Amino acid sequence: MSRGARSEQRAGQGASPTTQGTVIMKRLLSTLSVLVFSATTAFAATKAPLVEFEMMTWPEVKAALEAGKTTALVYTGGTEQRGPQNVNGGHTLMGREIAKAIALKLGNAIVLPVLPYTPNQASAQLPGTIGLTPELLGALLERITEQAMTTGFKNVVVMGDHGGGQPATYAEVAKKMDAKYAPEGKHVYFCDEVYAKAQGDFDKWLEDHGYPRSSHAGIPDTSTMLYLGGDKGWVRKELIATAEGDPVPPPGARGQGRGRGQADPTASPRKNNGITGDARRSTAALGKMQFDIKVDYAVKQIQGFLANRPKTTAQQ
Repeated sequence: MSRGARSEQRAGQGASPTTQGTVIMKRLLSTLSVLVFSATTAFAATKAPLVEFEMMTWPEVKAALEAGKTTALVYTGGTEQRGPQNVNGGHTLMGREIAKAIALKLGNAIVLPVLPYTPNQASAQLPGTIGLTPELLGALLERITEQAMTTGFKNVVVMGDHGGGQPATYAEVAKKMDAKYAPEGKHVYFCDEVYAKAQGDFDKWLEDHGYPRSSHAGIPDTSTMLYLGGDKGWVRKELIATAEGDPVPPPGARGQGRGRGQADPTASPRKNNGITGDARRSTAALGKMQFDIKVDYAVKQIQGFLANRPKTTAQQ
């Protein structure tokens, strides 16, 4: 053994237990500091960008606009009974998640607060719906669009998660407001594929794969709510096993049955529980499919809108 090595050995042997413990503790704290810093850095790197207007501060909105996030997404949900198994705010709850996912995927958009009311009619028999008229919805969409343009957005995309009364109202508002703002190089669009086309294609997939037909509060709605909020109280899971309502009417026969329209004397008594069709085979996996379809269809349609703008008004 060399003289230097023997000296180090003697020095170590001579050290007190207190000194050795201090050295070990310092090394441990140093290692922990490195680990904590690495974890914090990794979290910051993977944290999703802020895209929800109501969850941002005004300096954050201003910075986002200056960075090119100049497309505002105006999404409406709705407050409506959704059968015994789903909460009444389902349209709005789903809408928030869908709109947020669309904005994140676009990369140049911010979601304005989702509107919780759409054209509908309240009922004392099924007390879960609070609705607007199409005229009121149109006025709200116009005002929100004007406010978004004043804030600094260059494009406004209107869309919704509820079919009743919306398509025509949205199309009319988009056309009217686009005519108003186009001379300023700003535009307003109606993204209809997020609901009508996505819903129709998913319904066809379900039928092609042997699932029972359903519409309101059926497999698409219940499955999407299971996927997005099954662990958040959005769905009464214990009621899915009995989530069967009145049959889906054939095309052109909606509203017929016992007590409604020209009653079919051979028809079974109406359940009138808020479900149209059979939702018993709803699953979170099916909900993910529906969710992904809606997001993908919307993103592609919006990207098409923005890509086809006149070059003189293109977003820089």
